[in-house]
Amino acid sequence: MRPRPGELVFLAVSDLSGITKGRAVRAEDFDETSSVGWVPANLGIGPLGEIVHGLPYGSTGDCRLRPDYASAVRITDIPGQEPHTLVFTDIVETDGSPWAGDSRTFLRDTVKMLEDEFGLTVTAAFEHEFTDLGDDSPTHPFSLAAHRSLEPIGSQIMNALDKMGAEPENWLPEYAPHQFEVTVRPTDAVSAADRAVLVRDTVGAVFAGHHRDVTFSPLPKAGAGGSGVHVHFGLTTLDGDPVVYDPSRPGRVSEKAAKFAAGILHHAPGMTAIFAPLVISGERLRPDNWSTARAFMGLQNREALLRITPTNEMEGRDPAPQLHFEFRGGDIGANPYLLLGSILRAGIAGLREDMDPAQVVQGDLDLEGEHKDLPQLPEDLPEALAAFQADSEVSSWFTPELVQSYLAIKEHEIETFKDTSMEERCKRYAEIF
Repeated sequence: MRPRPGELVFLAVSDLSGITKGRAVRAEDFDETSSVGWVPANLGIGPLGEIVHGLPYGSTGDCRLRPDYASAVRITDIPGQEPHTLVFTDIVETDGSPWAGDSRTFLRDTVKMLEDEFGLTVTAAFEHEFTDLGDDSPTHPFSLAAHRSLEPIGSQIMNALDKMGAEPENWLPEYAPHQFEVTVRPTDAVSAADRAVLVRDTVGAVFAGHHRDVTFSPLPKAGAGGSGVHVHFGLTTLDGDPVVYDPSRPGRVSEKAAKFAAGILHHAPGMTAIFAPLVISGERLRPDNWSTARAFMGLQNREALLRITPTNEMEGRDPAPQLHFEFRGGDIGANPYLLLGSILRAGIAGLREDMDPAQVVQGDLDLEGEHKDLPQLPEDLPEALAAFQADSEVSSWFTPELVQSYLAIKEHEIETFKDTSMEERCKRYAEIF
C-alpha cells in the first residue's frame, strides 16, 4: 500500500521484551527502498526502559531497519491520533545482510527450516488477554453487562483492527475481574506475529484515547487472576493438506504431529525463559489456575501447556483442517517472533530426533497420583534462566549475541526486583505492559 501524503510512516520493530519501537518518516519520503538507522545496543533495552550492562554491544556500530513493504497497514480510528501507516521491519546490517539480533528474521528462518526439511508449514494466531484498570465496580465473567461496560472501546478496537487487515474474530469479557480478550484469524507465521503486535498496540492506544488504563501483565495485581498470550498453530503440507488430524490415534492427533508436540514438551522447561520471561510470570503458571504448571499435551484441557483444541463438526463440517494445538504458557513479556519461533524450533527438534509421540492426557490432572511425574516448568525467572542455559538445544537456536543480551536483560530485572514485594512488582509490570 502507498502511504498517504501528509501522514507519517512508523517503521516498527519488536524488541526482546515485545515492546514496539522504531522511527517515523514522512510518507513522501517512503518507498520500497526506504530504511532508517538503528543502534545495535538498542537490543539491550529491557522492559524497565534502560540499556543494561553486560551486552555484546557498546556505543559503536550501526544497523538499519529495512521495511517489509508488504506488511504496511494504515491505522485509523484511534481516538486522539492522526491516521498513519505502520510497516514492520527487519533489522539488517548496513550492507543489507541479516543482523544477529533480529527476532523477525529468526521466525522467518525457522519457518523455512520447517518447509525445507519436512515439507511442512504452519498457520498461527495469537490470543491476548488484558485487564481494564479503569473500572473497579462489581463485574461478572463473560456477561453482557461486562461487555457493555467497556463500550465503545471494544467496538473501536475491533473496527480499527479490521481496517488494518488484522482479521479480528472475537471480543469477549473473560473470567477474571475486568479482564477481556481479543482473538484474530490464523495466517502465516510471520504475519501472525505481526498481528500480535498490532493487537497489543491497538488495544493500548484505544484505551489511552479514552483516558483509561489497561494492562496485559500476566499478574495485574498480587493475588488476582492472570492474563496469558495463547498461541494457536496448525501444521499443513506445502500444498495445504492438514497434517495434525488422524481419527485412528489418541486425541485424533497424527503420529507426525505428536512427535512435533513431543519436542515442544521436552524442551518446555528450557523455553520457559522465552515464553514466560518476567519476574512475576511464574505466579501465573500454577496448578488450578486455568494456566499451566506442567509440560503435557491435554485433550481440550485449559491447564495443558499444549492443548488439543476442539473442532466444530455441526452441519457436517470437516474436522481435519480444524484440528490444531494451543500453546498456553506464554505471556506479554515474550517477544511474539521469538515465542512462535521457539515453539516451532522445539517441534522441529521432535521430528529430527524422531521422538516418541507425545502422550495425550485426558480429563483433569491428578498430580497426587497418575500424573505426578509430568515434567514441571520452572517456578521463577532465575530457575527458568538456569533451565534455558542447561538446554543446549534451546540455547543453540539463537545467536551468541542475542543470548548474551537476553540474559543480561533478565538478570537486570531479577536484580532490580529482588528486594521488592509482589505488590510492587505487579504494579510496575502493569505500568509497563
